[in-house]
Amino acid sequence: MKIALAQINPTIGDFSGNLKKILDFTQRAVDAGADLTVFPELAVCGYLPADFLEKDAFIARASETLAKIAEQTTYTSVLCGSVLPSGVITGKNVRNVAALLTEGRVSFLQQKMLLPFYDVFDEQRYFEPAQQQTIVTLKGQPIAITICEDAWNDKLYWPRRFYPIDPVEELMKKWPQQSDTARIILNISASPYWHEKRQMRSEMLAALARRHHAVVAMCNQVGGNDSLLFDGTSIAFDPEGCVIARAKSFEEDLLLFDTADRSTPCVPVAQDDEVAGAWQALVMGTRDYVRKCGFSKVLVGLSGGIDSALVAAIATEAFGAENVIGVGMPSEFSSSHSIEDARALAQNLGIRFELLAIREIYDQFTQVLHPLFQGTPFGLAEENIQPRIRGTLLMALSNKFGALVLTTGNKSEMAVGYCTLYGDMVGGLAVIGDVAKTRVYELSRYVNREREIIPVATIEKPPSAELRPGQLDTDSLPPYDILDPILEAYVERYESAEQIAKTQGVDRSLVEQVLRLVERSEYKRQQAAPVLKVTRKSFGNGRRFPIAVKVQV
Repeated sequence: MKIALAQINPTIGDFSGNLKKILDFTQRAVDAGADLTVFPELAVCGYLPADFLEKDAFIARASETLAKIAEQTTYTSVLCGSVLPSGVITGKNVRNVAALLTEGRVSFLQQKMLLPFYDVFDEQRYFEPAQQQTIVTLKGQPIAITICEDAWNDKLYWPRRFYPIDPVEELMKKWPQQSDTARIILNISASPYWHEKRQMRSEMLAALARRHHAVVAMCNQVGGNDSLLFDGTSIAFDPEGCVIARAKSFEEDLLLFDTADRSTPCVPVAQDDEVAGAWQALVMGTRDYVRKCGFSKVLVGLSGGIDSALVAAIATEAFGAENVIGVGMPSEFSSSHSIEDARALAQNLGIRFELLAIREIYDQFTQVLHPLFQGTPFGLAEENIQPRIRGTLLMALSNKFGALVLTTGNKSEMAVGYCTLYGDMVGGLAVIGDVAKTRVYELSRYVNREREIIPVATIEKPPSAELRPGQLDTDSLPPYDILDPILEAYVERYESAEQIAKTQGVDRSLVEQVLRLVERSEYKRQQAAPVLKVTRKSFGNGRRFPIAVKVQV
């Protein structure tokens, strides 16, 4: 059987746009000789619609769209993810289904059984789980159909499983004994990207193919929906766990393979370049977030530092130089080379660069506050006026010209609160809010892999917020090569201060100091712009902590 994996980028709630995309890809697949075209999980409505799933009108539109797809693809077979009413008296109102469309109708439905409820996943809030699964036959070929998480519970692969049942194992027990055709397991997915996820996902699916001696194919969604980034990387394995075919990462693709073809040499799972992957993910996520929110231009405050330089480079790759505006806003504490570096960056990228000096505005602020501030030393209050002025100016430009402001803070800064609420945190999207400072340097060097785009001076100079004379980040924080491993251990792996100090050979009092900063800054993070998720645990809806707490670190 010739199967096409149609790796598409749906928009949540755009039923007409998603319908057109599904029909277009189906026609392309048929023209290429496909017997069956497979689309991702919830392709009809986009993953995950969240509380739109509680609206009857939304579910009705999904049902109507699925029927339209069936009516307009009578010439072939389509497997497509959608939401439908659950039809149960008790339980949840909707179900997550894989719908097999043949001869102008929905001929088979497979409901999702395992509903993830961890990290960014919240499916138990919405969906009624399947109580059973069934093998379907298409053109004489039995097929096991699973939906994303249903393939992620193999007891021989995972050291600890989240669910007592393995839907794939149960389906294999139901495989027709008299069948002499190859076993085929199809998985439709909306599996988000994060660091090293592509490698792990591929190894898991290869193990599944070997265990059940089956052709295993996954069709994964691609594109960005809010904070979640979907890499695509749809893939097919033969019964020996060798790669038959693999789609592109971070862009739409149509992958065609023949389940009976054994002529290609065995290809093992490839090792992915994680730095290049993070770059592609951030470019794709920025592009999709901005465009799906109805914007076409972006604004970036350029300080001359490495963070804003990386964000500007990502934005330029995503939208083209003509749609990016860089704004330098020096104060009396800005070094002379900062504006020079910002201007050089803008020239290298070919983007528009505007200069708005804030010294006079800052002086007016301090004059107004002088009667209340007099007799007190210069401190954080005076420092933070500067980024708040910059934030106000950027939002004024955004309102005037309809360009979305991209914030430039990195994950290390957000973790310890080294950022100004209503100041440098102002904006519509935190592009690198899940990128630790040390990885910012890695990505910046990747940007410069062919020619100098981010000025070498920007990469080499010591990081500084430049809010007071001679200020350096290390005045307030440990060096980033010490800080980032502590943060990764605490934020992403939930290790204790004792564990971190012991494993990393760092003084425990320093670790505790860092952890206290993390806990004290929760109120800032919960008011931050959405963060593009590129690590296992990012700041956002996948990490839920209260604000008003008293925690012993």
